[in-house]
Amino acid sequence: MKNLVKTLLTTHPNIGFSIARLTLGIVIFPHGAQKLLGLFGGYGYSATMESFTTQMGLPSAVALSIIMIEFFGSISLVLGIFSRFWALSLTGMFIGIIFTTQLEHGFFMNWFGNQTGEGYEYSLLVIGLALSILLNGSGKCSIDSLISKKQLS
Repeated sequence: MKNLVKTLLTTHPNIGFSIARLTLGIVIFPHGAQKLLGLFGGYGYSATMESFTTQMGLPSAVALSIIMIEFFGSISLVLGIFSRFWALSLTGMFIGIIFTTQLEHGFFMNWFGNQTGEGYEYSLLVIGLALSILLNGSGKCSIDSLISKKQLS
């Protein structure tokens, strides 16, 4: 058990990793809040689930996972708790997004509305930040750091 705690919670004490974690959590949160709560002009849980399962053909478990990862994962990242788990979840999710919806549209986002969909440049930025967190942990200012200090001392 102690090794599992050490693996999940031990973090590199660099403020830069805290900045990466906070940036990722803050950027992802509105997307999760749109999908789960209907905030920021979103459709809320029911409509998002229907869209994912009916229009996009995703299994309900995948649709639910996307909503939960974006909402609860972003909050957890901002707080710095179980950040490696959420970073891994976001990495997997965004790799899936690239291969299911973005790859065919090329690299660039649809800044000018002249493409039929979004490219994958945003997803690569998310994956890069998430991998930094996955490899280095939550950073200096995090709940993970506080827990690991107490558990491992």
